[in-house]
Amino acid sequence: MKKTFLAALAATALLTLSACGGSSDSEGVGSASSSFSYKDDLGNQIDLDKAPERLLVQSSMAAALTDLGLGDKIVGTFGPLKTADGKPDSQVAGLDVSSVKDVTGGGEYGSIDLEGAAALKPDLVVTSAYLDDDLWYINDKSATALEKLAPILVVSFDGKTLPELLDGTERAAKALGADLESDKVTATHDAFKAAADRVKQVSADLGDRTILAGSAATDYYYVSNPKVSPDLSYWKDELGLPLTVPDNPDEGGYFESLSWEKADKYPADIFLYDDRIGEAGMQLFEKEKVFQTLDAAKNDAYVPWTSVAPPSYQAYADLMDRLADDLEKQK
Repeated sequence: MKKTFLAALAATALLTLSACGGSSDSEGVGSASSSFSYKDDLGNQIDLDKAPERLLVQSSMAAALTDLGLGDKIVGTFGPLKTADGKPDSQVAGLDVSSVKDVTGGGEYGSIDLEGAAALKPDLVVTSAYLDDDLWYINDKSATALEKLAPILVVSFDGKTLPELLDGTERAAKALGADLESDKVTATHDAFKAAADRVKQVSADLGDRTILAGSAATDYYYVSNPKVSPDLSYWKDELGLPLTVPDNPDEGGYFESLSWEKADKYPADIFLYDDRIGEAGMQLFEKEKVFQTLDAAKNDAYVPWTSVAPPSYQAYADLMDRLADDLEKQK
């Protein structure tokens, strides 16, 4: 089941720590009556008598919408906000986590505090999907209940390049009232291009050195697949980052899971690690003898990778600048 796969994908890195829109007004908001009409990336038609002003948003998407000027409309979030040590999670960079009401439920992945969500009186719920119609941080049971409170607008990342993913978020944001022509927003596009150029130059400077992206869990070692992850794919195919592609990805294609005894299957001069694993995950790498035979481990050539980031040009400009900084230290 794909829902189970995504739940595992979200939980794996944390284990060690326990649109195509359109309407009469180009992007979905009817200007004459102030009504809202939008067809999201999954083909769901959303029609409201008035433009939504109270948004309940998945946390990384909330950070992206905040970057696009819609922070005042976000009344609540669900999904990761802080790391185990209480710091703001990299998945929500740019979001003031102290200013939002968190309605993430306890228990299984994707559960929502429905009583808390109802108290917020949302006009619209906003989230993303990484595979088909699997909603990020909303399981099927929660989705059914949430739809009784407000429609769910989904921005799909499935099969998209990184720029397409970011543009899809902007299309939804425009429908929700964002001004994409503002100086602030246009500047983020310039910053993204400049950061991409930096990564491209660093990639060229690395010569024949190889980079492996992955994560750690107690029993498994995960090698990420650049052919599926929009960010890794963009860095490899467009910017020339020498990322290794695993030859036997698991169902869904996002990574190949290996036992620690096979952690030397793919050589690596630099290891790009999923930064959701935290210190506990890094300790796993350090104690596994087979992994320690990789040149990246021998030379302490570890570079953090924010595998889940706010889908905004600003967030990825910042992320790529940090990536360029870190890779320059490895030359």
